[in-house]
Amino acid sequence: MGGVIVRPRSRILHGHDWVYASEIQKTFGSPVDGEVVSIKDGRDHLLGVGIYNSRSQIVVRRFSRRRQDLDADFFHRRISQALEYRARAGCRGDLGRLVWSESDGLPGVIADRYGSVVVLQTLTVAMDVHKQLIASTLLEITGAACVIERNDAPVRTAEGLPLVRGVLLGSDPGPLEIEAAGVRFIVDPVAGHKTGLYLDQIESYGIVAALSPGLSVLDCFSNQGGFALACAKAGATHVTAVESGAESVARLRENVLRNALPVEVRQADVFDFLKRPDRPEYDLIILDPPSFAKARGRIAEALRGYQDLHARAAGLLSKNGLLVTFSCSHHVAAHEFEAAIAEGLHEGRRNMRLLHRIGQPPDHPVVMGLPETEYLKGLILQSMPGR
Repeated sequence: MGGVIVRPRSRILHGHDWVYASEIQKTFGSPVDGEVVSIKDGRDHLLGVGIYNSRSQIVVRRFSRRRQDLDADFFHRRISQALEYRARAGCRGDLGRLVWSESDGLPGVIADRYGSVVVLQTLTVAMDVHKQLIASTLLEITGAACVIERNDAPVRTAEGLPLVRGVLLGSDPGPLEIEAAGVRFIVDPVAGHKTGLYLDQIESYGIVAALSPGLSVLDCFSNQGGFALACAKAGATHVTAVESGAESVARLRENVLRNALPVEVRQADVFDFLKRPDRPEYDLIILDPPSFAKARGRIAEALRGYQDLHARAAGLLSKNGLLVTFSCSHHVAAHEFEAAIAEGLHEGRRNMRLLHRIGQPPDHPVVMGLPETEYLKGLILQSMPGR
């Protein structure tokens, strides 16, 4: 087995599971991209084994602290452990994330379930080589009917992998109807956005909907309408959903009709919508934008975006209004996000108190020592006197 020797003070010596190119002191044994390699320190102590890719900035991703091969037994064990953890955590067995990359000891593997369909992503070379084995193991363990490959995520480009999607095992089921937070959604595993639905926000739909009875609600960056529909179902007096993408708006309108709920759908850029001179006030505003920082070099720009967004939203809140806001940019730390919100609220001449923080659901677990596994940050804020 080939391998790498890491430099002193490398992150993996302090609990992280990644080895960057700049942290490699020496490579031995002529490893090939996609192979399992040993990870050693300068004293020849084994730190574990990982998957190797010389073309990636992250050259090695550790998946075990002892010698281990990527064989059928390994994948069956790791996937079984992932499902057992979720069952103990009370996660739904028919809808949610089954496997989440390093958080389940399978770097680059993401598997989501929508009823009888499993949607699979293999975002690293080593896991992509074994995707058929992973797919068959998922079917064996879950009893699902088919596995859809959604390997069209841009992150694969950094690994030197092609962008592909389609059916891996079984037959294309076409669009599916699923239920979440008491609302029915149409999901297209092959052609829809990402793997079909924002599974990390399903728990949040219920949390926010519980705040909404009797309130006027504005759901910004609504996508397929998760928050808007859940609030309308819970008894909000009026709900407006704002989304800019034509495909998402079409699916949003379809979901509104399917649920027969009174949601006003507006196709518009959210920043422009919030700046309209004729804007009404809302009792509850939800901000759930896409990632503002796809790369570390975009953090400053992202923080300015968050500040501007919250300044504009502050002007639309009613006297005792609630603001629910999220960031899914893992490059933006929680304290940076909250500081940008505070600046935006100050600019919008609004004082607000923190009621509750919302994090990732149990099927998106966070690994201690691996901050990249924590990305979703949410706050529930309430207006204070002194507007």
